[in-house]
Amino acid sequence: MIKAIGAKLYAAWVNRVNKKWIENPHKAQLNTLALLLQKGQKTTFGRDHNFHKITDLKRFQAAIPIRDYEGLRPYLDRVLEGEKDVLWPGRPKYYAKSSGTTSGAKYIPITADSMPQHIRAAREALLNYIYTTKNTSLLKGKHIFLQGSPKMEDKNGVALGRLSGIVAHYVPAYLQKNRLPSWETNCIEDWETKVDAIVEETRHQNMTLIGGIPSWVQMYFERLNTVSGKQVGTLFPNFSLFVYGGVNFEPYRAIFKNLIGRSTDSLEFYPASEGFFAYQTDQSDPGLLLLLDHGIYYEFVKADTFFDPNPIVHRLEDVELGIHYVMIISTTAGLWRYNIGDTIQFTSKAPFKVVVSGRIKHFISAFGEHVIVSEVEQAIQQAIETEKEPVLIREFTVAPQVNPSKGLPFHEWYIEFESPPNDLDSFALKVDQAMQNKNIYYADLIVGKVLQPLKIRLVQKKGFNAYMKQEGKLGGQNKVPRVSDNRKIADVLDQYLIPNE
Repeated sequence: MIKAIGAKLYAAWVNRVNKKWIENPHKAQLNTLALLLQKGQKTTFGRDHNFHKITDLKRFQAAIPIRDYEGLRPYLDRVLEGEKDVLWPGRPKYYAKSSGTTSGAKYIPITADSMPQHIRAAREALLNYIYTTKNTSLLKGKHIFLQGSPKMEDKNGVALGRLSGIVAHYVPAYLQKNRLPSWETNCIEDWETKVDAIVEETRHQNMTLIGGIPSWVQMYFERLNTVSGKQVGTLFPNFSLFVYGGVNFEPYRAIFKNLIGRSTDSLEFYPASEGFFAYQTDQSDPGLLLLLDHGIYYEFVKADTFFDPNPIVHRLEDVELGIHYVMIISTTAGLWRYNIGDTIQFTSKAPFKVVVSGRIKHFISAFGEHVIVSEVEQAIQQAIETEKEPVLIREFTVAPQVNPSKGLPFHEWYIEFESPPNDLDSFALKVDQAMQNKNIYYADLIVGKVLQPLKIRLVQKKGFNAYMKQEGKLGGQNKVPRVSDNRKIADVLDQYLIPNE
């Protein structure tokens, strides 16, 4: 009772404090930029880019080019070697290790100034949920976030680990008694062994909040079903909130409802090693509140112009609703005008809310169609909604088939169904039509007989898990890309196919 009353009062206070920057977004961003430049003047990067001469946004943009990890790597390598005051004053507090495409492993600095913002954002997201829903019952039970190991390595005197493992060190004292799994279980490296141990530790507990990447939480739920013989909602009658981030939950929603046995609230986070960018504030609105007062300055480039020689860079006040933008960030971790690779769309400007629409490097444009993640997710969801019988999908990915054994090229959809459609060919045509409605370039290629309609390949049960295990990416924060412009994933998945019925 005392904890519930305290949480409600604290949530109300945080809501009042945040209203100040939510209602004055442009001032909040200008203040953030001023703070970043003041701190940055004391660094090697700041001296190299004449920060002392930067007096406005125009000079800021002229002095610093947009870079990705590879572009910033000469400075990052100096940081990793132990040099101080390179990108941000002092040395980082942590390095968050993540996988890159062209860069191999990436080591993202997290500083004493940026780390508190990660924790602040997660705390505020949960407090906002309590404030808006009045649901304090989740505080009475146990909480679990399926995450990477909290074990840290040493990298020249700086702790190195996965972001989710780093965050595990910051669970507040008042929640420690509610936290599962045990430290020992959380440190298990093998994902399947870890899930089995988590199932044993949690199956008899009063679980009220569960969080993690949907595909791995699904695996946990399935193990619970197998071991207990009960649906998750029966096993955990007080389970009321699922917290997730990193992927679109919609493709998983139906199968989660089936595993749980009922609907439950869900709360989306938008975290990354580079920063915590947004969170959901309204159960009836999928838009995520962009965090404009959390040590990050944002700029935006329209995705369809990003690879032009001199694309226009838009300020927050210039953005339009419904446009795909590449998000550029400058942060208190010393990432200056950094392209994290995500594309977003604004769904609201009062307040500023976004949805994640994909990755600028995750698209299919083998024929000039530039199909992006949000289009394939929405197309398959629309097709599912037209089916009379429930269609449940565990996982899927899409790749181009440029050189088929016969006929025109096509997009190849690798789908692992929990409950497949009665007529797969009819379902494929529905998905293809939805794709044409969403992407005019794709439609032109189909109508112009450059491509034939998409084809669906059936992946055997747990085929995607087998693929991820083979790639050494089973569990944690790893995700299967929804779309690829090549066949690296598709060619491996070919060994896990079953014949179309």
